[in-house]
Amino acid sequence: MHAIVTVVGNDRVGIIASVCSLLAENNVNILDISQTILHGKFTMVMAVDIEKLPCSFTDLAARLSALGEEMGIAIRVQRQEIFDAMHRI
Repeated sequence: MHAIVTVVGNDRVGIIASVCSLLAENNVNILDISQTILHGKFTMVMAVDIEKLPCSFTDLAARLSALGEEMGIAIRVQRQEIFDAMHRI
């Protein structure tokens, strides 16, 4: 099963490392990643494999959200099928 992780916030040191560490701790494999800085705002989109997730999807979402709050950024995760359905033209 795949999911999409999005990260948006003011650029600062350690965003990628912190998000990737949390994902690794939860046995989430990063399949693809794109990140850039837009007018001083850090933006990242990751396609991830959550097949071996040791917790519930809801727990992962809560952990990512809590990390985002700690760092002053927004981190969201959506199941890929939901993400795809929301972004169809």
